[in-house]
Amino acid sequence: MRSTIPLGRIGGVPVGMNLSVLLIVAILIFGLAFGRFPLTFPGLSTAAYLAAGVVAALLFMASLLAHEVAHALMAGRHGIGVSRITLWLLGGVAELRGEPKTPRADLQIAVVGPLTSLVAGLLFGVVAVLVRAAAGPSLASDVFVYLAAVNVLLAVFNLVPAAPLDGGRVLRAALWWRWGDRGRAAVAAARAGRTFGYVLIALGFLQVAVGAGFGGIWLALIGLFLVNAASAEEQQAQLGVALRGVRVGEVMSRDPVVSRPDETVADLIEEVVLSRRLSTYPLVDEHGGFAGLVTLNRIRQLPPEARATTRLADIACPPGEVPRSTPEEPLMDLLPRMTGCADGRAVVLDPGGHLVGLLTPTDISRAIQTSGLHTGVHAPRGADLAMPWRHHR
Repeated sequence: MRSTIPLGRIGGVPVGMNLSVLLIVAILIFGLAFGRFPLTFPGLSTAAYLAAGVVAALLFMASLLAHEVAHALMAGRHGIGVSRITLWLLGGVAELRGEPKTPRADLQIAVVGPLTSLVAGLLFGVVAVLVRAAAGPSLASDVFVYLAAVNVLLAVFNLVPAAPLDGGRVLRAALWWRWGDRGRAAVAAARAGRTFGYVLIALGFLQVAVGAGFGGIWLALIGLFLVNAASAEEQQAQLGVALRGVRVGEVMSRDPVVSRPDETVADLIEEVVLSRRLSTYPLVDEHGGFAGLVTLNRIRQLPPEARATTRLADIACPPGEVPRSTPEEPLMDLLPRMTGCADGRAVVLDPGGHLVGLLTPTDISRAIQTSGLHTGVHAPRGADLAMPWRHHR
């Protein structure tokens, strides 16, 4: 899930939400305003119920954000960067720029989220007690009772030992410590997650069959999400096993064809694209410094009539938004960062900031295909094969 509505930054980390959050907020407000609150405190106005529902929904989303921020902060303590935090339909996700290096780090990053939800639940419970003590049972106190209960429930559910839940991360850390093999532990945790997802789907359909209605559909939806996410995690874990120990410099395309920022799109198409049929063109300035990245996708988005007057710098992915790496970096540490406007590409730079290589999806696919054959002597090559640098007039 990608964030489509930016919410700002927390500690320098971009925070956003997917449009699906609006759906869950609407469901919460409707369910509370026309379900729970009229039953617990009847006789109030619809406006009062709606106001309470809005407050409860917003505070619940804030507690979900706190859950993910806790993951991000703990990851930062262990030297792992965070690309972004995204809230979406079924919760949130903190996208890490790497993997924990030890079982202990893995455990701490995983468990801090549920602990944060538990603390939030306790705090909301204390507020509910204080409000009730000051004004007696009221709609306001019930808002905090609901928030306390739902956060405790969220903490307990997240501790189920099934990936991608936090409990699955805890299970992975424990198995990693026991077996000494992170890849094997990750696969086991993902399979546990898929099994748990199927159980939820079965229970959901059972509830629908006995007339439980919407609750069963929601449970089946959560189960379906867990099955899909756990399957993706298992594939990611197997990918990690296949690429274990492989460094970026071993699989990158060296000395890629480059262009200048002030060259026009039409010149690039006529001189290079139609003859060499590459998919990616890094830009370098007169000093050899990296200045942006142009891909075929970005070229296609430009109207044909504008190609003769548009510079490559005008359509390039800015250098600050292109994933960067060094030849020595482990490939698996780079892969989570290969997102955004670079269309799944990354540039490889030397310590002086000069371009020495390019990593494309084809390079990665070739690395996976040859993972059992790779000797570390000659790097496999991808679609953007090494060629002499272009000479410009």
